[in-house]
Amino acid sequence: MNGVIRKVRALGLCSGGLDSILAALVLRRQGIVVEWVTFETPFFAAGKARRAAAQIDVPLRVMNIFEPYLVMLRNPNCGYGQHMNPCMDCHALMFRKAAGIMREEGFDFLFSGEVLGQRPMSQTRSSLRYVEKHSGADGYILRPLSAQRLPETRPEQEGLVDRGQLLDISGRSRKRQMALAREWGVSEYPAPAGGCLLTDKGYSNRLRDLFAHREEVTENELHLLRYGRHFRLNDGTKVIVGRTRGDNEKIQQYADTGRDTLMKVEGYPGPLVLVPPGGGEGGRFMAASLCVGYSKAPPDEPVPVRVTAPEGRRTVTAIGVRPSDVQKLMV
Repeated sequence: MNGVIRKVRALGLCSGGLDSILAALVLRRQGIVVEWVTFETPFFAAGKARRAAAQIDVPLRVMNIFEPYLVMLRNPNCGYGQHMNPCMDCHALMFRKAAGIMREEGFDFLFSGEVLGQRPMSQTRSSLRYVEKHSGADGYILRPLSAQRLPETRPEQEGLVDRGQLLDISGRSRKRQMALAREWGVSEYPAPAGGCLLTDKGYSNRLRDLFAHREEVTENELHLLRYGRHFRLNDGTKVIVGRTRGDNEKIQQYADTGRDTLMKVEGYPGPLVLVPPGGGEGGRFMAASLCVGYSKAPPDEPVPVRVTAPEGRRTVTAIGVRPSDVQKLMV
């Protein structure tokens, strides 16, 4: 009786970068069926992963992990990197989510494009081992680009993967990856710069401020940290002032009309201003002054400001505050 040979299936974590692409191709060249999963939060998106999946025709699923990610982010076991980036615990969380898919859907192992020694915090031997121990998939995480420099995984020991066809790349140089890309016809891939907002100093400062003043935050509030000027007037009052038309559009997009207050100067070009709940009338009055101060309205003259709040619309009159006078309040 002829038996049916079962295909080996691997689920990879995809960032969309060249290393992710090459890791999938290394396995696919062995006849292994590869699929990808990528994760979304307000701090990183799936755009690069979608482009990579389309380029080399790998099935991709996108998973939003905002809620568990936020819990981890407030208190990561291994702390933060230079800014608010909890790289090791971030990777462990992603692998735990992927491990759940692996078990539910019968994948044989997980893989990623991580390269030993490429990143000083998250890709050392000890950090790779930490992630694996906390992933729920100990022994089943393969890093094809550096596998020959790492201990054998269960898939290799069980003969599902030919270790001899895996690679031994290490360090920060990308020369070997770029050479493989040319050899294998990978013509498009993003620059290696990180795409995580938690590695950005300005964004991280705003996030620390938000965490310090709010026990619960929404996904939209985290998106808003990317746009405009942010002022902390006091413990209960924060104001966001748009810098550009694009900022104004994003502030409008992510505003929660059921709780936030929006302001716009009438009769003059100017920013859209957002005041989250908690500021009270005093906070709104100061926000109106900021709205005028950053507009094209004449200085030192009362100007009407349209206020759209959860309780309704009204118009108030305010005199603009000079931007130089509130610089110290900027987050």
